[in-house]
Amino acid sequence: MKSVKISALVVLLSMLFSSLAFNASAQIRDYRFHTVFIYNFTKLIKWPTNYQSGDFVIGVLGNSPIIRELQKMAARKTAGMKRQRIVIKRFGSLSQINNCHILFIPNSKSSYLPTINQSFPRSPMLVVTEKRGMAQSGSGINFVLRNGRWRFELNQNATANRGLIVSRNLKRFAIPVMGK
Repeated sequence: MKSVKISALVVLLSMLFSSLAFNASAQIRDYRFHTVFIYNFTKLIKWPTNYQSGDFVIGVLGNSPIIRELQKMAARKTAGMKRQRIVIKRFGSLSQINNCHILFIPNSKSSYLPTINQSFPRSPMLVVTEKRGMAQSGSGINFVLRNGRWRFELNQNATANRGLIVSRNLKRFAIPVMGK
């Protein structure tokens, strides 16, 4: 009887750990897709002239598995028409955010979006989020899962207010959202 309980416990723990491993693997796979989208944003959005030279900075607020995927991409790609070197920065706090082309706000830090929008109201920074409702709350682009596929919402008011010009091709693939 005791060995049956131990066997059941081992099976249960095995299922739990394989489920966690699957979820972690699925999350990393999702961040690979996010990274491909983010790289394409660098080509399909035009930043003001003074942001078209020097390093192209992609920032991430807090810790997120996307950092590793972005670093892999940055090691082999360039951004924009002038082939800017892509640099990935992790910002541990809001006060560290500066001179960023793209700021990725992971789900765990989404409550900071209103403060970021107030602190950087006209900064030519594309704010990218991944939580439901964030595009309506003022992020430029928000990743959403629709019918089992990753898509993105585009808040044209938010991008235009920041002086970013979104290409027609990007608009064609986006889910348009009205927001702040």
